Amino acid sequence: MTGQLQGKVAIVTGAGRGIGRAIAVGYANAGCAVCCSARTGAEIEDTVATILGSSGKAISRIADVNDYGAMESLFGFAQDCFGGIDIVVVNAGISMNASIENGSPDQWQQILQTNLIGAYHTAKAAIPHLKLRGGGKIIFIGSGLGHRGVPNTSAYACSKAGVWSLTRTLAQELMSDDISVNELVPGPVHTTINNQSEEELRAQLGQTEWVKSPDDVVPLALFLAAQPHNGPTAQSFSLMRRDG
Repeated sequence: MTGQLQGKVAIVTGAGRGIGRAIAVGYANAGCAVCCSARTGAEIEDTVATILGSSGKAISRIADVNDYGAMESLFGFAQDCFGGIDIVVVNAGISMNASIENGSPDQWQQILQTNLIGAYHTAKAAIPHLKLRGGGKIIFIGSGLGHRGVPNTSAYACSKAGVWSLTRTLAQELMSDDISVNELVPGPVHTTINNQSEEELRAQLGQTEWVKSPDDVVPLALFLAAQPHNGPTAQSFSLMRRDG
């Protein structure tokens, strides 16, 4: 372990797979105690087992970001287990590729509910615990689609545009409490939420775009978590090669 986050405690939502899992493992390898959360148990238990197998500290907790009471319970559980919370990675999300004309209104609403309202629930539940700690970090996993949409991604793009606006607003509200709030834009990553081939991603986003693995996102997530309390806030940090 590098010790970069030694003594810190993090909650990572959507920690069972993809970017969330990679960040949870990366934080644990840097000395952080990690509470891994998701809607279902099997995958986060596997993430925890991976961390414990490398002599890290981790616990799991099933919680649906759509349920604010469940998020309050998640933060209380992590507080009780680890004595405080320093870093919150708001990663849980879902997606759908469909045109506005042909897509399902119910699915469109569910994506907004999970990606935006779920992010709000997570951040709101985190605030009192970060204040108790005297400061901390909220890191929203955003998307380049939230800065510029592309066809057939309206629900996801609108939800992530909302997350970017939430980032900037919340950062201003919490600046005096030494709680920084930033957005991490991974760019195209091969995950279960994005099952397009590399060729399809390049056709959509540009032939020179960097199509990456979840592990490629970890260094930037570590950088943001390790910044001082009075460091950057209300910013978008992107791994995309193109603007937006």
